[in-house]
Amino acid sequence: MNTNDSAATSYTTLRVDAVHEIEIKRSRFITYLYRVQTEAEARAHIAALRKTHFDARHHCSAFILGPERMTQRSNDDGEPSGTAGLPMLEALAKRDTGSGTDLSDILAVTVRYFGGIKLGAGGLVRAYSDSVSQALAHASLCTVQRLRIFELSADHGWAARWENELRSAGYQLGDTHWGDAHAVLSIGINDEPAATEELHTFIATLTSGAGLLRAGHTTWLDS
Repeated sequence: MNTNDSAATSYTTLRVDAVHEIEIKRSRFITYLYRVQTEAEARAHIAALRKTHFDARHHCSAFILGPERMTQRSNDDGEPSGTAGLPMLEALAKRDTGSGTDLSDILAVTVRYFGGIKLGAGGLVRAYSDSVSQALAHASLCTVQRLRIFELSADHGWAARWENELRSAGYQLGDTHWGDAHAVLSIGINDEPAATEELHTFIATLTSGAGLLRAGHTTWLDS
């Protein structure tokens, strides 16, 4: 699916990768969090951790991908079915980020070093869920917003003033392209109808109706 065609226009993800460790009844649970965009990228991280922690008993994992979170996978890696990967996935999927449960493009891998004391099915579910939840609590998150890029042509004499007015109003501006006849301002806004209408109204006022906006491509940016 093309993420630029997604019904979702924003989601939450990791700002930077993170790692956090807890110990339960002598077993070590080391959770790694990675920002990923594809299944191949997620599986490459899992394979790398298998090599790094070659002496660990389990390398359980869960990941969610895409703005609409359509791809969700989990793996118990030898733990009793449903006691590791699924609790990890639920910890990711149900995490309240402050913007709702919208966490995506994220992989969690929990490496377990067995401490000699069995935890039981319920204990394993709590341990793997808590390991991911605590790792998320220590992680730095950010919002990813889909922007629609608009172009505005301006006479050279007006371009600098229009740029300043747009920045003062809180709009995101890209590089201005200076041609022989005129300059072209690049303006990024949230890809939502209300934001588009607001921009058109602002430009009409700013340019006394003379400015014409042209809608261009979309892009995803951290905010």
